[in-house]
Amino acid sequence: MRCPECGCIDDKVLETRFSKDKDLVRRRRECLGCGVRFTTQEEVIRAELMVVKSNGSRQDFSAAKLRLGLSLACRKRPVSDEQIDEAVSAIRRELERRFERDVPARVVGELAMEKLRELDPVAFVRFASVYRDFRDAGEFVTAIRDLEKPS
Repeated sequence: MRCPECGCIDDKVLETRFSKDKDLVRRRRECLGCGVRFTTQEEVIRAELMVVKSNGSRQDFSAAKLRLGLSLACRKRPVSDEQIDEAVSAIRRELERRFERDVPARVVGELAMEKLRELDPVAFVRFASVYRDFRDAGEFVTAIRDLEKPS
């Protein structure tokens, strides 16, 4: 693995963690060149899922992009990296179970909101406000009321 600081390819693994479903491996590494510590993530790549956007354009499904969106929603919330990794893995498994190749972007967003609703209500509202493009306070109030309904 190439060091993000100095570009050296010599490192040692300090710690390895597996997600519950063992689809994801996180490794804490230390560069032998400059000593900087960094984390890498490995995942098994199964079927090449394609996300179909509302305008008809297509792009490769990116677990990293999904993870970033969930992480931003959970920022400064009591949600661990492991919980986010598990949510990403669960969403990916559900997509692979339901779709052969083409996945509507809407489904990815809805699954992400479901997982966030389970993890943290504030993270759910944050994600929903961006995903659903809330335009006024009334839409926030509606989303919060929806949280109080059983899922």
